[in-house]
Amino acid sequence: MSEVSEVSAVNDRIDVAEGAFGALRTQLREAATAFADGPDALEGILLGIVDDVDRAVREPLEIFPVCHHSPASALAMARRLREKQPKVVYLELCEDMAPLLSELRNCRLPVAVQAFATEVAGFPADWAPLSVVAPITEASAEYQAIAYALDTPGVELVLVDRSSDHVFQWQPRESSADEPADPDAPPAEEEAALHGDAVGVEIGDLRPRFAELEEHLLRHGRVRHWSEWWHQYVELPLGDSDHDTYRQVMLLIGSLFRRLAPGDPHRVRVDEDRERYMWTRMRQHLAATGVDPADCLYVCGAFHAASRVAEFGVHGADTFEISPPSGSTWQHGLIPSSHASIEAQFGLAAGSVSIAAAEWAKNLKRTRVRPFRLTGQAGTKKAATPERTAAPAAPAPAAALPDRLSGFLRRPPVLDSLDEAELLGWSVEIVRAARRNGYLASTADAIAVFETSILLAGMRDRAKPTPYDFQDAAITCIEKDTVPGRRDVRRLVEIMMGGDRIGQVGYDALPPLARDVHDRLAPLNLKLQQRGVRRALLDIAGRPELERCSDVLWMLSYLMPRGAARPIMGERRLGERPIQESWDLALGTHQRALIELGYEGVSVEQVLEQRLRRTAHDPRATAATVLQAVEDATLYLRSRRLADELGTRALEVLATERSVDGAPDVLRRVRRLLAYYRTTEPVLPAWIESFVKTGYAHYCTLLPTAFTDEDATVPQVAAMLGFLFSMESLALSLGCDRHQLELALAQSHPEELAKVALLWAAQVHLGRLSRADLRARCDELLRNPLVVPAYPQYLSGFLHALEPVPALTDFVVEAVSKAFAQLPDPVLLPWLPTLISTLRSGGAELAPLLIREAGRIFPGRLAALDAWVPPWRAEREAVRPALSAGGSGGNGGSGGVALLAAHPATCDAVARLLGCDEPWETVAAAPRGVALLERHPETAVALEALLTTP
Repeated sequence: MSEVSEVSAVNDRIDVAEGAFGALRTQLREAATAFADGPDALEGILLGIVDDVDRAVREPLEIFPVCHHSPASALAMARRLREKQPKVVYLELCEDMAPLLSELRNCRLPVAVQAFATEVAGFPADWAPLSVVAPITEASAEYQAIAYALDTPGVELVLVDRSSDHVFQWQPRESSADEPADPDAPPAEEEAALHGDAVGVEIGDLRPRFAELEEHLLRHGRVRHWSEWWHQYVELPLGDSDHDTYRQVMLLIGSLFRRLAPGDPHRVRVDEDRERYMWTRMRQHLAATGVDPADCLYVCGAFHAASRVAEFGVHGADTFEISPPSGSTWQHGLIPSSHASIEAQFGLAAGSVSIAAAEWAKNLKRTRVRPFRLTGQAGTKKAATPERTAAPAAPAPAAALPDRLSGFLRRPPVLDSLDEAELLGWSVEIVRAARRNGYLASTADAIAVFETSILLAGMRDRAKPTPYDFQDAAITCIEKDTVPGRRDVRRLVEIMMGGDRIGQVGYDALPPLARDVHDRLAPLNLKLQQRGVRRALLDIAGRPELERCSDVLWMLSYLMPRGAARPIMGERRLGERPIQESWDLALGTHQRALIELGYEGVSVEQVLEQRLRRTAHDPRATAATVLQAVEDATLYLRSRRLADELGTRALEVLATERSVDGAPDVLRRVRRLLAYYRTTEPVLPAWIESFVKTGYAHYCTLLPTAFTDEDATVPQVAAMLGFLFSMESLALSLGCDRHQLELALAQSHPEELAKVALLWAAQVHLGRLSRADLRARCDELLRNPLVVPAYPQYLSGFLHALEPVPALTDFVVEAVSKAFAQLPDPVLLPWLPTLISTLRSGGAELAPLLIREAGRIFPGRLAALDAWVPPWRAEREAVRPALSAGGSGGNGGSGGVALLAAHPATCDAVARLLGCDEPWETVAAAPRGVALLERHPETAVALEALLTTP
């Protein structure tokens, strides 16, 4: 009998509902017949929409459909909560975010509830870190529900949406999890990037997914984007509607967009699974608590309110199985948000959220509705709790449900009268703001903006200009051709309408790490929680306690984005202690990054240690990156234990490398660490001794291959030689064999000319090639016209040779000077950019050597340059200065060589006297006998003595 009565009751409700919406169904059938030449073409869609509304309205658990950041939804929510006073509020939000909602009272909205996971298990590794955010603003229905539930005694707030872990479980594995919601949306600016790469979760994702439908609505509505259409045709009409009208219209819109959505199988499945998940959780809670569904309120997006899944309703099927969570470790917290970040993440028009906030404030003032605000929240007044003196009205029976849709759809649009005072105030304010930002605006521009706003509204069939009409008018009348400042008129209008409000998380709601950072930086006496840049001056010599602040700041500069903690004066090097430092701090601007550090540990030292270990043990880590981690551990943590651990890891990585790509970084970092340990430690750490020993044998093995490998660059080969030569004494003392290096050089046969020069320099260092032989080879290259065009490549090799063989600095200066003196311009000029780039890349080590040596060789004054003789020419012509000195000491005439050259007949006679019968050799246009004298300098000296004897 009970089953028969239950079926009878259900049939009665269906008959009553059919009567309630019967007139609307009749009108829709007639419309389908008229527009589609038959009742079957559109009947399924149009009548299905009415069925969806009917089903949601008849549900015993009241469904409250909302749209995200909609002032009309927030206003209707505030009204309904004060009227119904539900005991349980079910909210469409990730269920694992519930513990964070009470911390909203310690924040200034807008903020976002965030779930963050760095330890990823069960998901692709390239998805890490996982991040989910749910932004909350005051002008949103969900905030009204949260504030009501948290500040009203006896009211329970239950989050019923899928958990953050399920958000990623339901992501397709072939696409990236952090794909933006709107791929066509413009890139977010710095202030709009507060959410980073997080996946956004919002209540009421109400936007047509059928592109043709949205285009049709925008074109016929004479608007530019969806936010403007929603403001004009939904927000304004529903602003003053009663509860039943608002609820049925939102259900109608949600059903329409749902039925006209494209059939993307994955998206449809995710939407339906979310609805099954939420109704399953609500039924579980109802069964566990025994609360009456009439005392509950279900707040969800209008898209999900018009659901057709079998699990829909308190009497739905219990067939959905919720999968277990993955092994990922999730952290939860609050991060600052902003209007711009919400717009960028969810594909809304720029300024739409700011305009919605202004509309919310106007609605509150017009309707005198008391909104719900969390007690003690920053930036808000203390809100009075709703009075519970009278019991809420009992829910109306099904027979009393009115049909509000028919009247709403037939009602002509309400033509609001022009509020001239409001529009005039906007026009005056935008001109004032434009003048402050460099525009040449005047009173005439204010009048033009006023009249143009009315004109645009009339062209768009509006009796009253909307903020979007005013924005277009201001751009047309004020922004002529250029933007004099950093803000254009569109941005000025957004600021005037409320601006890009940026939220802030209060100290009490911060994670332990963030609170610890603020406590440790308290001696600086700066308001670091405020946005903007703060200059910190640290006189560590006068106030030694500030050195602890310096340590924290250096770790923050390493961990946080650039600009959060930026050193202006001072640096941190191995073995040095700070004296004075100056910092630019913007921790309030980068509060999100500081909060996310708190998800990784309880102190900055712990987070830095974890990141250094993660870097060192990364599968793609090289010996250079691990050595950098060793250096960072020593610099920022001063941890010998961690440095030894990472150094051992660097030794392991070096032994497995088969390329020389990181040789320059390895050489540079090993030199610094060796210098540091030699000056601060009594003995070298065991790991660095093993590293030098292993590196010596490793690079000796790779050296012959690197000389011939085209992928190995000249700086990399030079760095290998630098490691072998500079670490040779230590390596030999540790048991290495120098014959291994000599054998490696003997097996090296480079073909690239720069590497040939490197090999020659290495042979000079080992004593296999003398400097005289090296100079002779270079001179021979300059005399060979076939090799002259390639001579700069040899010089490039000699420049890089300064890294392993700095003793050749004077020879490199000589070679470069000869190149400038003898190379023709077509060869010299194209080589100059290569020379400059080489010196710039190795400027820290190479350029000072060359400059110091050139300063020693070249004259210091311009006047002495004409009489200056290069040292390499002085050595070759050592004979001529001696002869010149002898001649001037006797008669003050020229030397013997010049005298013989001037009198060739006398020279021939003297030669016959001395028995020299070799034929004379002439060089260019020089007189006979000169070349012979140069070849026999001893004979020239004897002739000088013979001719100058009195």
